[in-house]
Amino acid sequence: MSESKVLVLLSGCGVFDGAEIHESVLTLLSLSRCGASWTIAAPDKDQAHVIDHHLGQPTEEKRNVRSEAARIARGPVLDLNEVDCNEFDAIFLPGGFGAAKNLNTFAFDGAKCSIDEQVERVLKDFHSAHKPIGAVCIAPTVVARALGLGTMTIGSNAETAAALEAMGATHQECSADEIVVDEANRLVTAPAYMCEAPLHEIATGIDKAVRKLVELAN
Repeated sequence: MSESKVLVLLSGCGVFDGAEIHESVLTLLSLSRCGASWTIAAPDKDQAHVIDHHLGQPTEEKRNVRSEAARIARGPVLDLNEVDCNEFDAIFLPGGFGAAKNLNTFAFDGAKCSIDEQVERVLKDFHSAHKPIGAVCIAPTVVARALGLGTMTIGSNAETAAALEAMGATHQECSADEIVVDEANRLVTAPAYMCEAPLHEIATGIDKAVRKLVELAN
């Protein structure tokens, strides 16, 4: 495969209040194996809240989404405000509750959720430019809120699937190790940790999604 430039949009660091770390690292690993290059971006704003991941409880602490994403990036992260879709061939969104708390408010408001203005702008820019969009786990809700269209998956959770469809998307059930591809809208999604599945199956699904994204980008 020829090198594709992929924007990876993170929502912090940590499953309960940011980007899911396993999904994020597996995404970067698959991009590397595809021979693609990547740039990590995130909104430069406070997280919705901070969760103590050991206790599973909210804290009084404040953390910045972009600064937290830098933990996964192992260095500086591009401010989402500065993203120009013309500089990239595709965009990919790992999941984690941060996607549904910091990129949109789906975790709090369901189908009536709002979306970060810059997240919406970037996703609409990629879609308008006919560049592929990939999303896994709960992140398809971000795509659905931004675009209001497309066939995608969040696995088989009926309540979340219904909310996805209330935002204008069409849901398709899918196992952790498979993907759903909407060729017309150039969308690639996989359930990842929305399914109760072992890590190797989640890794397989993410790898398939990344490889399809890169194929579409080429």
